[in-house]
This record gives sequence, C-alpha cells and structure tokens, in this order.
Amino acid sequence: MTTPALDTTTPVERALVVVAHPDDLDFGAGGTIASWTAQGTVVSYCIITDGDAGGFDPTVPRDQIGGIRQGEQRAAGKELGVDDVTFLGYPDGRLAVSFELRRDISRVIRQKRPQRIVVQSPDRSYVRIGASHPDHLAAGEAALCAVYPDARNPFTHTELLQDEGLEAWSVPQTWIMAAGGTANTYVDVTDTFDRKVAALRAHVSQTEHMDDLPGMLRGWLTLQAQAGGLPEGRVAEAFRVMDTA
Repeated sequence: MTTPALDTTTPVERALVVVAHPDDLDFGAGGTIASWTAQGTVVSYCIITDGDAGGFDPTVPRDQIGGIRQGEQRAAGKELGVDDVTFLGYPDGRLAVSFELRRDISRVIRQKRPQRIVVQSPDRSYVRIGASHPDHLAAGEAALCAVYPDARNPFTHTELLQDEGLEAWSVPQTWIMAAGGTANTYVDVTDTFDRKVAALRAHVSQTEHMDDLPGMLRGWLTLQAQAGGLPEGRVAEAFRVMDTA
C-alpha cells in the first residue's frame, strides 16, 4: 500500500509553534512562518521559557533578562505577522519532560486548536551540537507527547476540561524543525528571507554581537535548499512533517 503524500502547501486556518526559548522558532522556521501568515494563517507561539539564562552582556542584571527576551520575541513575532505569544514561564536551562509540562502544552493546543503544529526535534544531532540544547530536546519530546496522546485524550489532564472547559483536540499535522537527515519537507523561503533576518535582529540580546547574521543564515539555508533539490540561488527551511490526525 502506498501512503498518500502529505499536503504541506495548502494554507490552514490556524498553526501553533512550540519551542523552548525566545528566538528558537525564528532560527528554525521564521521564513516558513512569514509565508504562512502572508497566506492568511493565524499563527500562535508557545514559548516554554523566558530565555532567562541567555544574553551576552554581563552588565545587564540577570533578573531583567526574562522580561527583555519576552519583549524581543513579541517584536520578532510582529516582523513575521504574529501577535499571539504565550509564555509558560519554565526556568531556562532546566527543562524536563514532566507531566506538568505536557499538560501546559496540551492546554495551549486545546486553546488554539491548530491544524498544524511546529515543534523542536527531540533527537540529538551528532553533526551540530548547537541544535541539541537539552531544553530543545525536552521541549520537542514534551510537545510531541502533548500532540499524542495528551491533547486529544479527554481522560488525560482531566482538569483542563473539568476546570477550564477545554475540549480535547487532535492536531492533524506536525512539523519538526532541525530534523537533519530525517527531513522530508523543504520550504523555499527565498522570498521571506529578509523578514526572517528582521525577526532575528529583533532579538537584540542574542544577535547584536553577530557580525554577519544574514551570511550565516544564508549559508545554512542554502545547504538545506540543496538537500531539498531546489534550484541554485534558493534558500530553504527543512522539516520532518508527520500526519498526526
């Protein structure tokens, strides 16, 4: 039996992106998100931590970092056409795949009721260590647990229905960022590249020190375009897309 091809090009009404830190989604999927909002998709963000262990300027008080990075993520979202940003407030650098985290992501899934969800990869990369921050791995695993089975099961996290009136919801399609050799979908982001750069520049505390942010991004995205068989001169973001209906 041949498995039907996944429809990754038809616009959907609602999409949700779940990541560990502010800026994670802009690095991994900013161009794709910009293309979706341009097509009319309402995109929501769920950021698990405030990124309070980030930043590079030692003169900034550490207790201010979380608020700074929340503001940067909201500004970055506006560059891509996104206004709906939820922060879960978990501590940066200490994420674990807890039942509580699965519940909190399930809550957002039930609230937003997305047809597509974008998550981080739970698999460690042995090619580029930066893609495998422990928080990224935990965020990816917890989000996938929320997609299946938690958010769709009315008998899991029963307080979400009993106390908050949130009905179970099955996400039809899941997109995994930084999927490496398992990627099966390459989105041409040549036309939204500048918006991706603008979103990342909004994360001043994280990117101001980078001398050639566009050049670094173009190098990464060119390799992904080549892996996806796109024409020369194009750039792409890569995902593993799964049917999770």
